[in-house]
Amino acid sequence: MIEQVMHPYNLQKALWQVIANKGSAGVDGMKTSALMENFRKEKSNILTAIKDSSYFPKPILGVEIPKGNGKTRLLGIPTVTDRLLQQAVSQALMPKYENEFSVHSYGFRPNKNARQAVGKALEYIHQGYTFIVDIDLKTFFDEVDHCLLLNLLYQKVKCPITLGLMRKWLRVPIKIKGKLQKRRKGVPQGSPLSPLLSNILLNELDKELTRRKLRFVRYADDFSIYTKRLSDAMATMSAVSKYLKTKLKLTINREKSGVRKPVQFQLLGFGFVPTYKKGVKGQYQLIVSEKAWKRLKQRLKTITRKTTPMSLDERIAKINEVQRGWLNYFQGTSIYGKLQSLDGWLRNRLRYCIWTDWKKPERKRKNLIRLGVDQDHAYAWSRTRKGGWAVAQSPILNTTITIVRLKKRGYYSLLDSYILLNPSVCEPPYTRTVRTVV
Repeated sequence: MIEQVMHPYNLQKALWQVIANKGSAGVDGMKTSALMENFRKEKSNILTAIKDSSYFPKPILGVEIPKGNGKTRLLGIPTVTDRLLQQAVSQALMPKYENEFSVHSYGFRPNKNARQAVGKALEYIHQGYTFIVDIDLKTFFDEVDHCLLLNLLYQKVKCPITLGLMRKWLRVPIKIKGKLQKRRKGVPQGSPLSPLLSNILLNELDKELTRRKLRFVRYADDFSIYTKRLSDAMATMSAVSKYLKTKLKLTINREKSGVRKPVQFQLLGFGFVPTYKKGVKGQYQLIVSEKAWKRLKQRLKTITRKTTPMSLDERIAKINEVQRGWLNYFQGTSIYGKLQSLDGWLRNRLRYCIWTDWKKPERKRKNLIRLGVDQDHAYAWSRTRKGGWAVAQSPILNTTITIVRLKKRGYYSLLDSYILLNPSVCEPPYTRTVRTVV
């Protein structure tokens, strides 16, 4: 298999993938922009060391990133060279496992995505499977047992060089706050191999659930099981918890796990609410979860923070990029009313940034005059004692830095983009639905 991994076409494909993914530098400080030139120089030495089993990966860099609940998640960032080699191994391994993975596994697989997982969950709920076993694995990527994972790999991969290489990547120490720490379990989140390895391990769970003839949806380590009766759900919860602990050596987060009805359940950023149509029962529609709204607002807030060193054009380009991805993901949900409110807040944030960029009172006065304000009002507002956020919401900026002027600079409102993606949306019914449901 190592010949397949080191094939020039496979390595070239992996190289382009790592460069396209960008990402941070590892412990050696090398960025993805320097990877192509460096790999061209070191390629023969690296490949020779791999064949001789004398290649040793560098430590991974531990970086803590904030989570939505105020806690942090530890990411392990390998060097760009190790990321390239891991991507090459992942590309060679994927075809061997893809046909064995369950049709109900949607995470990090070709032609599978999160919306398909949510759609399948909604289908189960509409079929009457409304008692949902929602299981959250406690720090899954930090708890993966190396021996168990390597045994599963050995069943398909007989190449000792490839297995040895993967074992080294699993055992390589992590550098946290300047100190190296040993690793005896866990798969570092941030490596190209971690999605595939998580699917290989949790495919054992998929097999067990399929053997029990259960309806389930899994996206990486997020999975839920759908039953028709509460008693079935409770029994399933107990049996699956025992299987995870004894067979896969994984721990369940009891605080976040439980048996839920659809209105209490959230999946991959979506919520489920009943639709009230005459003569129709048991039907649900998708909404955006509050957590997803908060994440979007936080991202937009970061972009439009006055201390963030960006020009107006850069801010608008970033906003358009964020909202395009977010709206594509949540396309088809009832969010008309919420978008109207969010758009107004976002435009005021942009006006606040513009007002702050003008800085000096005299510049503010001249710019207000250019925007059509008479001299007296321009002078008064340029010397106001009001704070920037109060001015941004005032009529003086609302009537001068208008939506039309912002559009000329490239700004598209969330609502306009939403309507483009959903041409059938009509304002009156959607506004009424969203205000009562979302």
